[in-house]
Amino acid sequence: MRDTIRNKIKLFFAFLIILFLLPYIISVFINGKNAVQGADSDNASVYLAGILAGETDGGYEIEALKAQAVVLRTELYRTEKEKQTILDKCLTQTQMKKKWGPKYEENLKKCQQAAQETKGFVLWYHETFAWAPFHQSSNGKTRDVQEVLGNADYPYITAKECPLDKAAEDEIQVHLIEYKEIQKRCREFLVAEEQKKAENGYGYEDFEIQEWDSSGYVRKMRIGETICTGDQFRDALKLPSSSFSFYESPHGLKIATVGKGHGFGMSQWTAQEMAKDGKNYEEILQYFYEGTELHHIDE
Repeated sequence: MRDTIRNKIKLFFAFLIILFLLPYIISVFINGKNAVQGADSDNASVYLAGILAGETDGGYEIEALKAQAVVLRTELYRTEKEKQTILDKCLTQTQMKKKWGPKYEENLKKCQQAAQETKGFVLWYHETFAWAPFHQSSNGKTRDVQEVLGNADYPYITAKECPLDKAAEDEIQVHLIEYKEIQKRCREFLVAEEQKKAENGYGYEDFEIQEWDSSGYVRKMRIGETICTGDQFRDALKLPSSSFSFYESPHGLKIATVGKGHGFGMSQWTAQEMAKDGKNYEEILQYFYEGTELHHIDE
């Protein structure tokens, strides 16, 4: 009996020790021991540095990284769904080393600095956390949420000129996809075709862009008898952007895309160029999310 009680007491104290050391263990796992010494009260910033590492190349200008840190922190607090999606992007120390190679220490230090120097700051709109989408680069202009989605809840997500995005890495990409593969990937939203048509498959004449939004992204298109959105087509084919055009090829459908990402909110490429030009993170955020404000919360 005494041995049973003694074992339970030992287990209880062991649990308390693990609970007390857990933040430190997680911080070491993400950033290494030296990176977290003396930072027990800053675990939120440690996590955010790991997420920044997953969402950027780490070599950004510090003000661009700060803007990204505020956006990510805002999304972490906004909804539980967004929180889990963003936490999944958090890189471990090993992943950071693999991603950055010899620039690991330099980039990690910058991510930690960006997280720490914006600690507690989020984007705020109408007494709550703002929706703050972002993408790698636009086609030269970001998209207006109300125009595209018909949602008036986010009047601060409007079309913004980003001409410097046209010089972004992999800005223009060409994809050649066989028609049968397109039919397979889009099957979920394709309407039923005549049996003969279904058996023969699609050809170039079955693809038509019918409407663009004001920023040049495909808003409505036709696949055979199916009318769908450019975003549906992009998602199904895993295209980098829904700003695209079609070209005929004997080997399938040739699709040229411009930009990387959905095109809403902050363009990371333009944010980086703005930072190079001397803009601070507050100015960058106000450009892309005009009408929101910086708000400080306890992390």
